[in-house]
Amino acid sequence: MRMINNLKGAKPPKVISNLRHLVTSGAECFGDRTLYFYKERNGEYAEYSYSRLLTEMNRLGTAFSLLGIGDQHIAVSGDTHPRWIATYLACINGNGCIVPIDKELSAEATADFLKFGECVCFVYTAAQNEKAKELSALCPEIRYFIPIEPEEDFRFSDKVYTVDEILEMGEKAISEGNDSYLQISLEMEKMSALIFTSGTTGTSKGVMLSHRNLTAATNASVLSMSYDDRNTFVSVLPPHHTYEITCGHLAIMDLGAQIFINDSLKHVLKNFKSFQPNALMLVPLFVETMHKRIWDEVRKKGLEKQMRALIKMNSALLSVRLDIRGKLFKQVNAAFGGNLKSIVCGGAPLSPDLIKDFYAFGITVLEGYGITECAPLVSVNSPGKIKFRSVGTPVKGCTVMIDKKPEEETGEILVKGDNVMMGYYKNEEATAEAFTEDGWFRTGDIGYMDDEGYIFITGRKKNVIILSNGKNVFPEELEEYLAAVPAILESVVLARTNDLGEQTITAIVVPNEEILAGKNKDEIYAEIKTAVNNINRKLPSFKHIRKIEVRYDKFERTTSKKIQRFKVN
Repeated sequence: MRMINNLKGAKPPKVISNLRHLVTSGAECFGDRTLYFYKERNGEYAEYSYSRLLTEMNRLGTAFSLLGIGDQHIAVSGDTHPRWIATYLACINGNGCIVPIDKELSAEATADFLKFGECVCFVYTAAQNEKAKELSALCPEIRYFIPIEPEEDFRFSDKVYTVDEILEMGEKAISEGNDSYLQISLEMEKMSALIFTSGTTGTSKGVMLSHRNLTAATNASVLSMSYDDRNTFVSVLPPHHTYEITCGHLAIMDLGAQIFINDSLKHVLKNFKSFQPNALMLVPLFVETMHKRIWDEVRKKGLEKQMRALIKMNSALLSVRLDIRGKLFKQVNAAFGGNLKSIVCGGAPLSPDLIKDFYAFGITVLEGYGITECAPLVSVNSPGKIKFRSVGTPVKGCTVMIDKKPEEETGEILVKGDNVMMGYYKNEEATAEAFTEDGWFRTGDIGYMDDEGYIFITGRKKNVIILSNGKNVFPEELEEYLAAVPAILESVVLARTNDLGEQTITAIVVPNEEILAGKNKDEIYAEIKTAVNNINRKLPSFKHIRKIEVRYDKFERTTSKKIQRFKVN
């Protein structure tokens, strides 16, 4: 299945005044054009238009108001679904506060977040149907449970109303002249979204984002990209993540582009191939997996030397402005549908070699930088203005400064702008620590800016290894080197402390068993050891990886596919 562009010409990006303007102008400009393609539970494909989003947002918002929860905290959880997005927008555009919840959390953890977030309503997709029953007992304060894809026996409580019933309630009220929701004056400085960072309620923080924060981030995302209504995307990441909702949904609908909702991580590459997107927004794990799969296939066929030669030849052709990448690497791109031209990626650094390889294949990888507290976009590389190892320049409306002493090369990255959060929910101490006295947000990331304003991230402040000689080692730098080793699937670098209190830089690696097939554990260790020795030769001695630990279980990851470092021991 492939999206069909049924517009004659691309329209320039709109600068929206708020998220209601986003939806109303989308319906006005693009009408019945398909916004979402997705699979229903019965396996059938369905379409959801720009005009339908406006209609259902208004009906949901009107019904929430009638139920007395329109300006309250409403939680939404589950898989990506058009009505998940409609709920998000209906709540925010009624001056309520949306609380997106990670579907992977246990019922107990979900209940903790619902209570802490003072939620009065829980809207959910099929992935949460069973969990909702448990939450009914765990969270008596929840007044309404609203399944988007109900089971046959969905009515486990008199608090349960299907989303269709809620929509009918709103439709009836609007048809009878109730325009109260449509007439609400939006409060741009009010908390509109409460986003929980990774962790349990004991370690997670509730990031308070205002309507202005989300609007600013959406505009910045649109203005920083060269996308328009001719673009087609596949939504892969969970919608409760700010990167996905802001850049992967709100910004894309502002363009009039189209989105296919991926139904399962198991089907990602299959859906790329069948749906044929020309643009993607991903986190590094997906891009690295795609890159590894390409080279694994090349090596299996014994064509690595030929591929390297083609890449070298292609570089020479591009230098004289002869671009035949579509022909040279047609088979590579066919694995992703044949139309893929660009990938926006953020969350962790990517190897420049990987980016160069994708460019050779005809796919431009644009690295960016974001953090939940900035709603989330801070900077991004723009097409034609890419700097390797950089996460680009600050987006419009966002100012970045490096907090460092004159004699230091790097320092903490500080941010100011309309995209920066209000603070942490019910945590004045953490909020105060997160800002400087003159209002700059402390990201906790370490880096530098060059004389052209490009940002380079060298590590996380909290991950830094401080050696006994006072030298700082950022694990992310060493992990980037390790990621380029074909025999290594993934790695975490940390410091082991012995009985004498001495620190040893240690790499914990998961081997790539496809590449190392047929080798025993001793041989696997020896090959990885050789690769690490080669890396060490390129580094100053204080950065050398002194110890290697091989494990065969993959690291636990968050739903945004970041390794949970605190669980690595």
